[in-house]
Parts: sequence; structure tokens; C-alpha cells
Amino acid sequence: MITIPQVVEKIVSTQPFLAEALVEGLINVSSLARKIQNQVEDAVKKPVKIGAIIMALNRLAPNLEVKINPGLKDVITNVGDIIVRSNLVDFTYKNSNTLIEKHTELLRSIGPNQEFFYTMVQGVFESNLVVSGSLQQKVEEAFSGEELVAKSERLSSVTLKLPATNSQQLGFYYYILKNIAWAGINIEEVVSTTNEFTLVVNDSDIDKTFSVLKNMGNN
Repeated sequence: MITIPQVVEKIVSTQPFLAEALVEGLINVSSLARKIQNQVEDAVKKPVKIGAIIMALNRLAPNLEVKINPGLKDVITNVGDIIVRSNLVDFTYKNSNTLIEKHTELLRSIGPNQEFFYTMVQGVFESNLVVSGSLQQKVEEAFSGEELVAKSERLSSVTLKLPATNSQQLGFYYYILKNIAWAGINIEEVVSTTNEFTLVVNDSDIDKTFSVLKNMGNN
């Protein structure tokens, strides 16, 4: 038979933002207990007093902290260089039989110039390019005839060089994105490799984004 603490843990654990806020002490536990009372009663199939739910939430918070944060602090504090690039343009094209060929031709025309920012991600139905503004005309010429789905300008990026242990750390990307979301920053694009993580945001958000990422280890 399922118990009240088990039901409360299941409800909270399936909502990462709620779990994190509970651990940080940002939630009124009494209000949360009233909000989930019906869910708890449905699960245990009997009336449940608010006090019992409050007790379960208070006992749960320390256990959640252990589950959310094992080793995470060490990984976050070992994030390497933070690289900022500005004057970026974001293109999204519908996939086609000729898109990759045009992409290859474009890269050949650019050459091995490390001053440019250039990323391409191919999805199931669309492909996305984020490039330096100086390449905007080249991209538009190279992909003429392709179906442009969306285009955004006045963008900047912040790239984190990640420690090798990031891929083994549960919740690492959630921790980054949670801090960005709580700061009210809208993410235009995310580009990730094994040891790099890049966020593309509006120019107006770049200072705040850099500050959030730089100070993550101090939280």
C-alpha cells in the first residue's frame, strides 16, 4: 500500500523546478501542501490532513538535496573558459536533398578562418545555422533556392568549455538551464558538443547571461 510520503515524493520529484525550489526554501510549504492535497488523497484513496502532507514535504527536502546535488557543485566549479561572441545571425532551413551539398560548398568558400563563428545542426525536418554577421550574405547566396523557415539577427553567444566529467553528472545541463530560466533570459538556440555548451541569446541579454554562467559555482 502506497504511503503519504511516497506519494508526496513522487509528485515533487516529477517537477524539477518544484523540487529545486523546495530544496532552496523558496516555497511556502503549507500552500504547496494544500495544492497537492487532492492528488495525494486520490493516490492513497482516503482523506489526508494538510499537516501530514506538510510533514512529508519537510522530511523530503533534505533527501531531495542529496539526489539533486551529488558531485554537481564540483563539476560546475570546474567549468573552463567562457567565450562570448557577438553580431550573430540565426538561419533555419527546411531539409532538402541539396541542403548538405550547399553547406559543404559554403564551408569550402569560407576556408579555415577561425575568426568566424559557424555552427550547423541538422534536425529531422529542419537544419539550423548560427553564423557571424559577416557571413550573412554568403549564407543567403549559398542557400538560395532553399526554403527559409526562420531568421533572427542581433544575437550573441556564450560558450562554456566543460570538464570531461560533465557527461556523467546527472542534472548538469538542467542546472545551467535552470539558472538561465530563473534569470528571465530567453534562449534562441542551444548548441552542444561533448565538451562545449553554447547558448545563443539576444544581444540585450548577453551581459546577464555571462554573469549568470560566470557565477554559477558560487550559488
